[in-house]
Amino acid sequence: MRAAVIGLGVEGKKATNSLLKYNWDVYATDSNVNINLDGLDIPLVNSDLTGKNQSFSIFTDNLVLDIGFLNKKEIESCDTIVISPSMWGSSIANDLISQKKLISDFLTKHKDIFTIGITGTNGKTTTVHMLKSILEDAGFSVLVGGNGGGGFNGYYDLILESENNDYDILLVEVCDMTLDFANYCFDFDLIGLTNMGNDHMNVHGTIANYKNSLVRFFNDKDIIIGLNQDFKSDFKDSARSYTNFFESQIDLKVFGKFNRLNAGLATAIARKLKIPLSIIENSLGNFKAVNGRLDIYKINNAKIYIGKTDNKDALLSVLKEDNFYAIFMGTPRFIEQDRLNMLEDVVDYNPEVIVLFEGLDDTIDLAISKLHSLGYNGRIEIATSLNDIINFVAEFSHENAIFIGGNGQDTIIDIQERIKLISQNL
Repeated sequence: MRAAVIGLGVEGKKATNSLLKYNWDVYATDSNVNINLDGLDIPLVNSDLTGKNQSFSIFTDNLVLDIGFLNKKEIESCDTIVISPSMWGSSIANDLISQKKLISDFLTKHKDIFTIGITGTNGKTTTVHMLKSILEDAGFSVLVGGNGGGGFNGYYDLILESENNDYDILLVEVCDMTLDFANYCFDFDLIGLTNMGNDHMNVHGTIANYKNSLVRFFNDKDIIIGLNQDFKSDFKDSARSYTNFFESQIDLKVFGKFNRLNAGLATAIARKLKIPLSIIENSLGNFKAVNGRLDIYKINNAKIYIGKTDNKDALLSVLKEDNFYAIFMGTPRFIEQDRLNMLEDVVDYNPEVIVLFEGLDDTIDLAISKLHSLGYNGRIEIATSLNDIINFVAEFSHENAIFIGGNGQDTIIDIQERIKLISQNL
């Protein structure tokens, strides 16, 4: 079988890798000549091929890769097509839907598996992993994936893996930017909403638009939402049924009210599936933080709080937890400058030191300008390497607490692993 992959962002690269793993022939293309191909599992592909401002092609035994242009004849020769979720709603996507050419129409075994979706602004990945742990402890065979930022395989890998092996439950993390896409690709039996926040407004435009996307996503489905969730009446009217979840009272190893809420959602879903409370309590009581998500380490006198917090709501939930002497912030992408507004909350908190490091893009100059415009008078430092960050942590490690967060999951995981190693060896 042969598939075309149009768009080589995070999901496109994951899809290409998955198709090749399952021995498909693949035509992959992206019109952007400067696309970053890191993460594409092809020996010939490396960063030296990018940034050349010219189109090029690569041929292997089972792959044709075109960068900078699209070959319609190659696409027409394919049995099915994979598109980037970001293309959803485009004329190309609509045309492929009308032709039933998308891979979620070509391969359909995944639609026969009981499917749970977890969406929301914050806490999706932690909730998914909590629920996975509960379900597996209860004896279910669980396939997990979805949103590329979750640290697991992508949406398309779920579809391909479902064709090749048997599972009891499909557990999908659904990014708030891909709600309509995921709704088409999967048949959700149950959906949990962690929360809603003002993130990805460069895509949604307004919180009302985000709400409307969720209303479509919840239409005629069983949903579980927080007791005090905004737009609750809209969601209830759209859904087939709804259940509220509450903050968990289980003694958790992970910290913070936000994690108790994540555990509460995982518990509500598990109870909906009639999993005994004893299994839920044991599983959640032993649950440890996911790599890149918030955890605490001790170095000298300081507690080091570290984890991805790439929007205002996530940041504020952590700032309530301690008295931070220094706050380290990873910078956002150029196209997500609204995330620079998190610095308003950092300045309001008024730490003695703010350390900036490159998270997703080198927007450090923009962040410095933002801090100056907000009138921050404390010490501003720039960390250009992991060693710089560790040196700053060492310098501040005799204070009460340090927070390292912001944007850049991969970078933050690297920092977290080094901090964990240092903490374990002190």
